[in-house]
Amino acid sequence: MGRHLRAARAHSGVRPPAGSRFGRRPCASVVAAFVLLAALSALNGPASRAASRFTDPQDGAFDLSDLLLDHSGVLPVPTLITEPAVGYGLGLGLLYFSMPKKRAADDASGATATGAADSATPTPPNITGVGGFATGTHSWGAGLVHFHTWDDDRIRYLGVVGKVGLHLNYYGLLNQPRAYQLDGLAVVQQVLFRIGNSRWYVGPRYTYFDAQTRFAFATPLPSGIGDFQRDQRVAKGGVVVDYDSRDNIFYPTRGIYAEFEGDLARGGLGSSTNFQEQTARGYQWIPLSSTWVLGLRADTGFSQGNIPFFAQPYVSLRGVSDAKFQDSNQLTGEIELRWNVTPRWSVLGFGGVGKAYGHLHSFSDAPTAFGYGTGFRYLIARKLGVTMGIDVAHGPGQNAFYVQVGSAWR
Repeated sequence: MGRHLRAARAHSGVRPPAGSRFGRRPCASVVAAFVLLAALSALNGPASRAASRFTDPQDGAFDLSDLLLDHSGVLPVPTLITEPAVGYGLGLGLLYFSMPKKRAADDASGATATGAADSATPTPPNITGVGGFATGTHSWGAGLVHFHTWDDDRIRYLGVVGKVGLHLNYYGLLNQPRAYQLDGLAVVQQVLFRIGNSRWYVGPRYTYFDAQTRFAFATPLPSGIGDFQRDQRVAKGGVVVDYDSRDNIFYPTRGIYAEFEGDLARGGLGSSTNFQEQTARGYQWIPLSSTWVLGLRADTGFSQGNIPFFAQPYVSLRGVSDAKFQDSNQLTGEIELRWNVTPRWSVLGFGGVGKAYGHLHSFSDAPTAFGYGTGFRYLIARKLGVTMGIDVAHGPGQNAFYVQVGSAWR
């Protein structure tokens, strides 16, 4: 499928758990909504408590838990896209949550709630999301995602279907942007099984991306692209190994999430090109005190064989244009410090660096990507552990804004 599907999904406003990045660009209506949240949170009078669907009986604050879980509510995520890779635009995602039966029974009986410091990772909710976006560069995309668990979180399923038409830049050997168009249909299917009573999961993942690419006519191809084919099918089959000890899948305060994946793209799987790819990423959240949380992130990607240029690993950081730093391999590290100002509100600062290398550049010659910034979150659904907020970031020659549902690390 390539990393550009991740870039497309990032603008759709939909964010599934366990490693996927969705919904990351702000809009004026979202800012206004959070001003309203602040006002509602400060209200403790009878009028605010009367709206039981929108308040939490535990603290009287504005909360959507009951609306989302008990009244078939949908969480909208409107988006103003500011990603330089595709230009400015608008997007909208809709998220529907439902609780697995055992988790719902535990919550009803007063068992440990999501986000509590418990020895076991709480069973995550089932999530269905649909979203779309369009930008001024005529880039667009639409997608559907579903995440589901069975048997007390012993089986985890993730499915994604998306269609994109993107106007992007390829930077190549000279690090100069060359515009190209990427159109395609993508499908992802994954099933993971828990190993015994451990926190380890293992299972297969299949990724398919039917792509059409084209650069401007009457111009030579960018340096660094070898065997260019306009129509290509990227079909990968692989094994995924996950470790998950997070206390909450959306906005953890403690625990580790790690994922290791090895993929083969072969003709027998439907691919028009053969290559191998290995990825590994890990996130750790360390509570420094009752109000401070330190987050650490490491992200790697390696490829061999005839991998299409648009599918190569690239550095993904807040403040860095998607796919600007792209090559056969990539290494990324990021750190984040969070201050929980109140049980509902938190502010954070972050910074990271990365390199893409292997084919176009050696590791020592490859340019260094960097991004840093600040942001805030509001706990909008306590029973789910869902937060919403905004990150503001600066990278090489640019600034960016992101609407975040939960942590930026997925």
